[in-house]
Amino acid sequence: MTVCAIEITTAAPFTIAADGSYAARLAGSGEARYPERWTLAGPEPYAVPLPLAQPEEADSEVQPLADGRVLIHRRVADRHAFALLYPTGGAGAGPRTGELALGSVVPGREGVRVSLLPPPPGGAAAYALASSVGGSAVWRVAGGPFGPVARIPGRCTGGVWLDRGGRMLALDREREGTVKAVAVDLGRGEATPLLQIADGSEDRLLFADPDSGLVLVRSDAAGEPRLGWGVLGSARPVRFPECLRGLPAVPFAVQPGRALMPETCGVAFRLEEGAGGWGDVALWRPADRRVFRLAAPAGWLGTGVWGADGRLRLPYSTSEVPCGIAGVAMPDAPPSPLRVEAPPTAAPAAPGAVPGAAAEPVPPRPVPLQQAPLRTAAP
Repeated sequence: MTVCAIEITTAAPFTIAADGSYAARLAGSGEARYPERWTLAGPEPYAVPLPLAQPEEADSEVQPLADGRVLIHRRVADRHAFALLYPTGGAGAGPRTGELALGSVVPGREGVRVSLLPPPPGGAAAYALASSVGGSAVWRVAGGPFGPVARIPGRCTGGVWLDRGGRMLALDREREGTVKAVAVDLGRGEATPLLQIADGSEDRLLFADPDSGLVLVRSDAAGEPRLGWGVLGSARPVRFPECLRGLPAVPFAVQPGRALMPETCGVAFRLEEGAGGWGDVALWRPADRRVFRLAAPAGWLGTGVWGADGRLRLPYSTSEVPCGIAGVAMPDAPPSPLRVEAPPTAAPAAPGAVPGAAAEPVPPRPVPLQQAPLRTAAP
């Protein structure tokens, strides 16, 4: 099986399964790197190293599956190889690592980037994105037949899951110099427009919560890149709160259990710092007009998961505590606002009718994507 591929993206430092049960990262440093699986579902987190005979390259990617195995993406000579790692034990020799090869993506030409997509809901499968100016392809690399499941014209980046079934995926597609979010139906292999704020604006989807419908976007339709929020499947316009203006933030977790109540969802952001690093944590709710900042724990791994108990769990690793979780609650009233928000600005509804629905039904959210429920005009 082949696809044009030559580049590999920088590996994420810590990846958490969609259900929060497991996480994985490349531990170690320098030329002594190895995959490590964290178990997060129990009362206390614990880590299991998964070393092999040879150390891993720093640009390898790892991702946990729901059954506890860890998917690894390596570049081996002229190909991209995918395999599953799992602990096998071993009497008197300490833990050992088993490896199951899954398949490879073979380079065809330069300029194509291959990277793992975020863990899909369910955790039984995994997907990779191969993208170039000439076109992009979503590949299933675990949990089913190895191979492409969708091809999309244009260069695609990002990756946000839109439903709980792991079928609808949002990608940011660049065509003719403009970036617009599209929704890809992996069951049908088709892409449809998802976000259209203005004709010439760059409109990216950053995060989506299928339960509440809350989505977070970044758009320059207002003349500068702005963070905004909307509701998937709603006729309401995208809003750009003043309190998020200029915030160097990347969303990584949304508070669960808020079905049909997107305004009450707590959102956790990673605040970016210079040189590609990250700093503290910012918390915000659409219903609030404030953002407040929390000091991240020492050794924070740059992400987290919101538990059903209402606490945000932030993984960290230090020499004293190599596998730790810090719990943070979403307060009712932020004590230290970063910026007080003026009355929210909203993009007016787009004029005219929107194209009709598909002939076949699609999953319940969004319904249907051909109607582009987030399609709005510039503010």
